[in-house]
Amino acid sequence: MKLFLTTCLTVGALLTAEAPAFAEDHSAHIASAAGGLKRSEKPLRLAAVSVLRQDGRRLGFEQALDDGRPVMLNFVYTSCTAICPVTAQVFAEVRERLGKDRDAVHAVTVSIDPEYDTPQRMAEYARRFGGGGSWSFFTGTLADSVAIQRSFGAYQGDKMNHVPVTFVRAAPGQPWIRLDGFASPKVLVDTLRPMLVAAAPARKSSIR
Repeated sequence: MKLFLTTCLTVGALLTAEAPAFAEDHSAHIASAAGGLKRSEKPLRLAAVSVLRQDGRRLGFEQALDDGRPVMLNFVYTSCTAICPVTAQVFAEVRERLGKDRDAVHAVTVSIDPEYDTPQRMAEYARRFGGGGSWSFFTGTLADSVAIQRSFGAYQGDKMNHVPVTFVRAAPGQPWIRLDGFASPKVLVDTLRPMLVAAAPARKSSIR
């Protein structure tokens, strides 16, 4: 019960504050991000693996991400009761705040527990947070999940060591922005807006 209440308080703080705020908790999951948000930026080489989307369709991971749109990406496992519901709710709020531009951003959630997280479970998780459409949920083999996590420098060795981290990229070939800690909806929207403005001419030309 304490963990559930703490998670709810953390979600509330993220959704209402101008910067991330964190409720006191003894859970390693929540406490790991209590030091605040750390931002870094560098190019990454995505793992050359295939993944299963929540609808059961198999896709090349790199090709799935390189569709020209800005990308925001996180890692979850569906049985998580601490970090993952918070970061998923943040993505849902970001999409709400983007309004008419929500589909111009490709939101991506990757399972770090693919042996449990079948496409069906990922689909259920997507429905829980209003995913689908321009928000894709991916699973696959354990080896491919580990390869993806390693390519982002996010592999912790075990799902119970999972920490909150979000990645944002403007376009294929561009560096990735890494946000370590609980990124608030405002932080993510403020990061994405300039990317959307820069991508607007390309979107208009593709419509003609």
